[in-house]
Amino acid sequence: MAFLLPSPSPSSSHLTHHKNPSLNLQTLSFSPCNNNSIAVSHHRRRRRHGHRKLTSTVRCSEKHDSNISPNSNDVVELPLFPLPLVLFPGAILPLQIFEYRYRIMMHTLLETDLRFGVIYTDATTGTADVGCVGEVVKHERLADDRFFIICKGQERFRVSKVVRTKPYLVAEVVWLEDRPSGNGEEDLEGLANEVEGHMKDVIRLSNRLNGKPEKDAGDLRRNLFPTPFSFFVGSTFEGAPREQQALLELEDTMVRLKREKETLRNTLNYLSAASAVKDVFPSSSSSS
Repeated sequence: MAFLLPSPSPSSSHLTHHKNPSLNLQTLSFSPCNNNSIAVSHHRRRRRHGHRKLTSTVRCSEKHDSNISPNSNDVVELPLFPLPLVLFPGAILPLQIFEYRYRIMMHTLLETDLRFGVIYTDATTGTADVGCVGEVVKHERLADDRFFIICKGQERFRVSKVVRTKPYLVAEVVWLEDRPSGNGEEDLEGLANEVEGHMKDVIRLSNRLNGKPEKDAGDLRRNLFPTPFSFFVGSTFEGAPREQQALLELEDTMVRLKREKETLRNTLNYLSAASAVKDVFPSSSSSS
């Protein structure tokens, strides 16, 4: 599932994604998109430009090279794709690529290891130092040399040195891994379960506010260990990329889960208040 937050119109010249506005996590309204996702928006629908064609016609890439190893301590070179969004390990990201320099990058990737670095950038804060490797798992090349791709988040990295900027950005990177949390694995499990409980409450109240059945959200952990689960939770906060970036940069699973727990708790406070208002003023709530 994913919490899909505000979806502005495209502003980037190289893909169909977009820059997201800053977000007050205590003033969100939730509405279900489908059985597997929740939309968090200001009454705006998420655009799915090209998505149907992408999922029905792309072919799976068969090439893969292990030149870039997540277990290596060596500094490696990685092509970078600055985007106004944050990719987390394990998350799926569909993109449409049509700017010339990134089409060049795609041709190179298809001949090598299909991996590039997704790194957050915006006009205010600039380009981040920490990003996530995206591996192309499906792609479609169009007649005009544009690409539809689906990539999956892999390991995190930190940029140590920019190697070149043309025709696209290439940097030396080092891999990031979470350090062991000081309070032990048992505490981590309990915290992860608390976060899952908050997510279920958010789904329940969201459904109620939007006139949907208050069904049990089921197993959101899906047997994930606390660290990958914390990345999954962070990936659901779409529309708040700066908060997502802060979560991505943390190197302690417990700290990340605590921050996510606080975010979800703030959201629950808002949803509870909104639900109470709806109960008292049902007609005014439905017309807003």
